[in-house]
Order: sequence, then C-alpha cells, then structure tokens
Amino acid sequence: MANLKDIRERIKSVKSIQQVTKAMKMVAAAKMRRAQENMEKARPYSKKISDLVDTFLLDEQNHTLPEVKVRDSIDKALFVIITSDRGMAGAFNANVLKIAHKAIDDFGKDNAQLICIGKKSANYFKVREYNIVLDYIDFWNTLSFDVGLGIAQDIISRYMNKEVDKVQVFYNRFINVGKQEVCDEIFLPITPSHASVSKENQLVDMIYEPSKEIVIEKMIPRYLNIIIWQYLLESNASEQAARMLAMENATSNANDMIKELTLQFNKARQTAITTEMLEIVSGAEALN
Repeated sequence: MANLKDIRERIKSVKSIQQVTKAMKMVAAAKMRRAQENMEKARPYSKKISDLVDTFLLDEQNHTLPEVKVRDSIDKALFVIITSDRGMAGAFNANVLKIAHKAIDDFGKDNAQLICIGKKSANYFKVREYNIVLDYIDFWNTLSFDVGLGIAQDIISRYMNKEVDKVQVFYNRFINVGKQEVCDEIFLPITPSHASVSKENQLVDMIYEPSKEIVIEKMIPRYLNIIIWQYLLESNASEQAARMLAMENATSNANDMIKELTLQFNKARQTAITTEMLEIVSGAEALN
C-alpha cells in the first residue's frame, strides 16, 4: 500500500487537474452557446436556398451547368476534411478522420487531393504522406463568413478548372449537445435532392427577373458558398459541444478518483495509527 505522503500528493494532483477540466468545460460551454446560435441562425437560410436550387434542378435543361453536370469519368477527387485545431474533445476528430481515411483509400490514395481544415486533419494525413494541396489552421477562434468564402472559392475553383472531377466533404453535424453525427456529402457536382421538392410542387409559372439564366448563374455560386459556411458552423458547434461533454466527464472521473484516493488515505492512516498503538502497547508490556 502506498504511504500517506504519496496518496496525499496524488489527491493534490488530481484536484489540480479537476480545476483545469472545470475551467475548460465552462469555456467550451460559453463558446458552444455562441457557435450554436450562429449555426441555428444560418440553417433556415441554407435550407431555403438548397430547396430553391433543387427546384431549379427539376428542369433537366439545368443539368448541363458545369456545377451540376456529372463528368464522364471520375479520375481525380478532392476530399475536404473538417476537424478542429485542438484535441480534448473526445472522439470528435477521431470519428471523422476514420471515415474520411477509409473513403480516400477506397477511392485511391494516388488519385486523391486533400484540403484539410483544422490542425488535427492536417497533421493526421501529413504524417501518412497523403496529397494535401491546402490546409487551413488557427482560424476557428476568429471564424467569419470571409474565411468561409475564401475556403469555398479555393474548393470551387479546383473543380471548375477541372483539376478534380468530384468534391467530397467530411464534417460533424450538430444534432444536440450530447450527439454529433459524422456526415459524408458530395459537394460537387451538385446532386439534386428531390426529398423536399417534387414536380407537383414546382412553380411552373415562376417569373424570373431579369432572366432565368441570370438568376441561376447568380444563385449557384451563392448556394455553394453558403453550404461551405454551414459545414464550418456545424463543425464548430459540434466541436465545442464535444469538448464540453468530454471535460464534464473528466471532471466527474476526477471526483470519483479523489473519493477513492481519500478512502485509501483514510485506510492507510488508520493502519499506521493501529500499528503505532500496537507498538506502544508491546513496548510497555516488554518493560513490565
């Protein structure tokens, strides 16, 4: 059994760690509230513009647009992996990296280009010598729409310049504070989703100003920018929620450990007292 000094030092160390995890939980909770608020504000807009684009794509003529047309062969693919810059967030990064890694290997490492958003994904794939064409790090604390717009333009330009034939994005979608879902979505070419729009609901007499072609031409880039921005907001809110939950669990585990160590300390102290009393009694009897 460890001596009293060792147990006392361990209790002191665990209490210090517990104070850190409590502080990190409070910081993550504050950041999560802001991130969740921004994400929820953007969801209705991104949903509405997605439905509008789906309505446009019900017209087969629009499938000839470069952002929509599926290419004859998919020889090169761009994989966008969104993670955090820091750890201490449970399985937040590990889950998305595991799914992305498998998808890239299934497609073919040699034909894959990677854009890593966050230090965790950049370091993970850099060590494994994957083809990282761009990485974005140290921006989450100052996340803004301009940052998202820059990332979106880099992704879209590679597809429009035919450097790649497909763009696939991996990120964590915020469900609630206790649950985040890893999403694997095809960003380009735009895939029509008719789940929320049907031909019966399509406005066949819709009036376009100044013209249908110009409206679609302006709408598609805006749609792509908003979708990337929504990915970043979802990932940011998910990260803070995962970190808050991880720190809460760490604080609870530290509390359980302190209780266990305190029990060990009391047992060891009682054993030491009993031993000393027996020695005193034995010594007194020996003198008699």
